[in-house]
Amino acid sequence: MTLSNSDFKLDVTSEIGNLRTLLIHSPDNGLGKVVPSKAQDWLFEDIVHLDTMRKNEYDYYVKLLMYFLDPDKIKGKLKKIDSKESNRSFYKPDDKDFHASNRVIEIQSLLEDILHDADIRKKLVASVCAIEGCNYQLQTQLIDTEPAELAKIIISGSLNKNEMIFAPIPNLIFSRDIGVAVNNYMLLNKPAKKARARETLLARYIFFNHILFAPYKDNILEIPETVQHFLRPGEDNDQKTTLEGGDVMMVSPQHLIIGCSERTSVSGANEAIKLLFKNNVVKKVTIVKIPHKRDYMHIDTIFTQVKRNMWVLLRSLSIAESPAELDEPISWFTDKKSKDKVEIVQFRKEKKTKTFNTIEDLLSDISERDLESKEKTEFVYSGGDIFPYNSREQWTDSCNLLALKEGVVLGYDRNDKTVEAFKEKGFTIIKVAELLKQFEAGEIIPESMTDTLILMPSAELSRARGGFHCMSMPLQRDAILDRD
Repeated sequence: MTLSNSDFKLDVTSEIGNLRTLLIHSPDNGLGKVVPSKAQDWLFEDIVHLDTMRKNEYDYYVKLLMYFLDPDKIKGKLKKIDSKESNRSFYKPDDKDFHASNRVIEIQSLLEDILHDADIRKKLVASVCAIEGCNYQLQTQLIDTEPAELAKIIISGSLNKNEMIFAPIPNLIFSRDIGVAVNNYMLLNKPAKKARARETLLARYIFFNHILFAPYKDNILEIPETVQHFLRPGEDNDQKTTLEGGDVMMVSPQHLIIGCSERTSVSGANEAIKLLFKNNVVKKVTIVKIPHKRDYMHIDTIFTQVKRNMWVLLRSLSIAESPAELDEPISWFTDKKSKDKVEIVQFRKEKKTKTFNTIEDLLSDISERDLESKEKTEFVYSGGDIFPYNSREQWTDSCNLLALKEGVVLGYDRNDKTVEAFKEKGFTIIKVAELLKQFEAGEIIPESMTDTLILMPSAELSRARGGFHCMSMPLQRDAILDRD
């Protein structure tokens, strides 16, 4: 499969515009080889059952995306896709029944495409082998492996069905974290954990070398390290320059939010702000510092957008500490001793700063000023803001929703109290299996849907500690406002 750039456009100006193109990675064999003793090193809380995750959960996600983004590839074909003869391999990039969509784009397919170039293959294999400590003979063997198989090996860590040569990268299913589209720029990440180093390497090779992104080669931004970073003492996360996509939200054409969290450091946010302003990508960036706890991990586990005037939010983290005004972005947070407070500071190119007392205040300001909503901003609270359901359901990603279009969002079926909160706001609640049947029968079309929460099965996916916002990297959305 080779995707061309003939009709591709990199353009994301909001979290809620009609989704047109996104990048995903379907669960690969490496996920099925995570062992308990290494799970936390590989950033998993538990081990998952791969076949259940693939066939009973992620399979629905891919089908739903196809109906919204690339319906010609699925409409009228659902029965065949689900038949025993097809082995339900619609989501597998190396299978004969793979959907091969140029709207629902698979990372493994892009990797395979660039590996057809012998020079890139040699360089990438050498880089992977250096990271993973492979010997020279294995490196030579991998260079001589055909591209489709090599792509599988590099991602899964498995040389064949049973022989592993290096660790898997199970977090690649959370494609949001490797980069975020900001207008027509791509901001690549700098991961906090060693377990994600190979993902970052693959992202760099794909974005800088795949023909799909050739028109945007000068718009790919890499977060630099601070000067002489290798001389800095200590292992404090705030002293490292780290940034992950779950902490970055493109909320309006000229406004980006960056979270400082367990995974994104103050230094990473600081470098990102300088880079974005230098390249005139946006006019303002708001930093939301949240407690450095595994419970939260990224800001998209705390809040995501549903509609122009509606957000889903963990209310218990809404209150922010008001910092004293300082000149440099990094100066606001560097000397803070407490990591358990929420702080919100907005930086602008013209050097003016603004603070917010609560996350709700910030999100209301975005809805009413940036997005020009004429309606009062509303919030759907995790677990209905009832303890202990608010915390329990936030842990299983009640706040980590993906908007396919304004007001139509995906979430897990297990978060009952949050579902009730959506019902109270007038939302239609529908399970994905029923919706797919209605799409196939022509009883409903995606274009007609409004104010709907689509419930996705979640027994295994939720154990991987990420929702559908995490499992998506939007590359193109329809504009809801002009850039100016």
